[in-house]
Amino acid sequence: MAIPKAASITTVAPRVAMSSRIVLKPNNITFRAFASGDFFLDPKDVTDRIMTVVTNFDKVEASKVTPTAKFSTDLGLDSLDAVEVVMAIEDEFAIEIPDVEADKISSIEDAVNYIASHPQAK
Repeated sequence: MAIPKAASITTVAPRVAMSSRIVLKPNNITFRAFASGDFFLDPKDVTDRIMTVVTNFDKVEASKVTPTAKFSTDLGLDSLDAVEVVMAIEDEFAIEIPDVEADKISSIEDAVNYIASHPQAK
């Protein structure tokens, strides 16, 4: 006896939904500026630019700005003023300084060391 076509059973293999995901592992790439030691920008140029930024800050007396001036003790800036100076430095060099690092910048010298060694500072 033949089974009518409508009553025939079709076996379908179950399908498992799978998604593929590419996982990229970070490369261990080290950037170095070969002719300038551990600096990407010339520290003298960075110092000049940062001193100009600080001198142009309206709450700073220009005569007090030196390469070793500390924001609070030498320039009389409070913590909010110091944050504004660091933000102006970020703008000058087209970078974003993480808050953890920005909190460590309390002088022109600190800013120069950070910026000169930053690979993306322009």
